Parts: sequence; C-alpha cells; structure tokens
Amino acid sequence: MDKLFMESIDAVSAYHTFSREESKLLSVVDKAADDFAIGEFEHYINKETNPDMQKVVKKNNLFGIPVSKEHGGLGMDMLMAVLTNQRFGHVSLGFPTFFDVNVFIAELTLQRWGTARQKMRYLRSMVKGERIFSFALTEPEAGSDPSMMKTEYEKRDGRFVLNGTKYLITNGSIADNMIVFAKSKSNPKDITAFIIDTNDKGFGVGMKLKEKLGLFTSDTAMPVFKNLEVSPDDVLGTEGKGLHVAYSALMSGRMGIASGCLGVIEGSLKAVTARAKERVQHGKPIGKHQLIQRHIAEIRQNLEMARWPTYFAAMRAKEYDGEPNNPSLRSEMDLRTSLAKKIASRLAFESADRAVQVFGGFGYSLLSPVGALFLDSRVARIYEGTDEIQELKIASKVLGEGFEAFS
Repeated sequence: MDKLFMESIDAVSAYHTFSREESKLLSVVDKAADDFAIGEFEHYINKETNPDMQKVVKKNNLFGIPVSKEHGGLGMDMLMAVLTNQRFGHVSLGFPTFFDVNVFIAELTLQRWGTARQKMRYLRSMVKGERIFSFALTEPEAGSDPSMMKTEYEKRDGRFVLNGTKYLITNGSIADNMIVFAKSKSNPKDITAFIIDTNDKGFGVGMKLKEKLGLFTSDTAMPVFKNLEVSPDDVLGTEGKGLHVAYSALMSGRMGIASGCLGVIEGSLKAVTARAKERVQHGKPIGKHQLIQRHIAEIRQNLEMARWPTYFAAMRAKEYDGEPNNPSLRSEMDLRTSLAKKIASRLAFESADRAVQVFGGFGYSLLSPVGALFLDSRVARIYEGTDEIQELKIASKVLGEGFEAFS
C-alpha cells in the first residue's frame, strides 16, 4: 500500500476502528488508484477527458461507499469516502472531482432529499455505476449568489418546462442525469431542484469547456435547456425550496473537494521526496540542500494541518446523518465542512507550488509528476464555494446569529 496513504489510515485508526470490510476496501482503493495513474497521466498530457473514471469506480464497486445498504450501497461512513477520494488525488484532481460530483453530491443529495421512487429509479443504478450524474447550479452570471440565476421554469399541462443555460458543470456533457436548479418564472424567489434526463428533448450541450487552466481529464460543459419538460415526479425536495437542496449538496461537496486536496498534498510530498533523493546538483542530492528541505518540511506540515479538519468533519458527519434536521448539528457541519474545504484547498495549492519549485524547470511541465497537481489545485479554491465564501461562513459562525454577511 502507498506509504503516505497508509500513514493517513494509521493516523485515523487512533479515532476510528476499521472493520475488516473497510480495511479490505481501502486496499482495493489503493490498487485501483495505482492502476488508474498511468492512463490518467497520458490523458492529462493530451488534455482530454479520461473515459476510464466510470469504469474504474464501477469495476471496484466504489460508487456506493456512503450510500445505505437499503438503497444498494455499502453503508459505510463518510470517512471511508473521504479516504477513497484522498487516494485518487495523488495524480490530479480530475478523478476526485468526478467522484465528488457523483458520490458526495449527487448520491448523498438523492439519499437525503429523494422520494422512494427517485431512490429506486436513480440511486440504485448510480450505486451500480450505470448512471453518471452532474450538478447544475452555476451559471455565467450566478456563481456564489444562486439567486442571480436566469434558468427558469413554468408549469404547462401539469409538467414543468425549463429554459436556460448552466456553466462550468462537471460531467456536463457525459452525464445521464442532472440535478438542475431553476427559478419560477411567475415567482423568481422560488427556486426548485429537478432531476432531468440528458436524453430528453430540449437538452443540449452548448459547448465543452476545453480552455481551462487545468483539470483537463474532468469533463466540464455548458448545458442548455430549451423547453425541456420535467415530470412533477422528478422534483427533488419541495417545489420552491431548492436552495435547501443546493446548500446541503454543497456541504457534502466541500468534503469531496477537501479530501481530493489531501491527495494533492500527499502526491506533492511523494513526488518531491523522490526528486530530492534522485536529483544531484552541486555535487550532492538536492535533498541535502537546506532550502529544499524547507519546502519538503512545509509540505509535510501542510498535510498534517489539512488532514485533521477534514477527518474531523467526516467523523462528525455520522452524527449529522442520523439527525439531518437538527439545526445545531447542521450548523456544526456547515462550519466543519467550510473549515475543511478552505484549509485543505489553500494548502494543496501551496504544496503543489512548492513541489514545482523543488522540481525546478522540469516542474514547469506537464511531463513532470507535479505539473497537473499545480494546475488542478488552483480551481479547488473556487469550486464548491470560493475561499471568500468559506471565510464568510466561518466568521458568521464565530460571531453568531445576526452577523451573516448577506443578512
């Protein structure tokens, strides 16, 4: 098993007793990540979506880790999903982003808000790896402020009709289904979440976004809805209360991104450790130069600082999952996931930047093992809630009721 991954597991074992099934799963995850790495590197060099992501997760039965056994999942804790996504982040953030949207966001949102029919129709096939989902909230003019969305719906003959455009949507051109948010044309304050089928008439992909700064192996697209009809059976949650669905989904999504960022830090540390021992300059391995040791020490410290907010939030999630309507627990998880995401994403970018510095000129290349980590980690400070939004959420929790920045 990967040395750093094993170190993380050992650290967690002081607070969590791993069952035989959990330990077996982690071994499967470790091998799957190694098997996936070579192909991921090649696709990244070619700046193309990696089609093997779904195959790898499906083959190793990893889609249903945090989904209850009642709905076909493995029924494991959030911590197991976090460790899995962490291991996938050693090469790039493409795989963790794919895993985050399908597992942390879509599956857990359907499990939390879906009707019995929706869970039977969608969740069970997602767990089997037969359906890929995306989460369509962001628009060209609606990022951190979803109330600015322009995608609208109206009722016609007992059905909902959607029109609008979404932007920067992960899995946007490869998804079988999407969780789409739109506001009522008659009452714009009402935002509703819908489950749509991408094969239905009225759905299209305006463009695939290939001009990204990184995250090349993760599909990103601009879905378009033109008179797309949706059945009332595919309203997710309560009509007009879609933001409740969105906020709970994003809370889970922060855990997915934080865990992927832990993988970036581990990948950076693994790469610089090997480089420092192999690369010789001025008559000795560069690892013997004090300033190189400083970079390595900082990355190792970053790993330690990012681990515990993420693991602690994951372990607290079990209590919250048992009482999702408890306002005190919900507030606590909101704070913990914001802390985890903010800390891990910032330290991942810093660690990848230091890794590039240790590699020198070769580090400034996609041929190096750290180029993708550097490029991908930048977006982690933006998607699933920007640094600034997380800071506002953290500060408002500290200050207490009445100090919300947008109140």
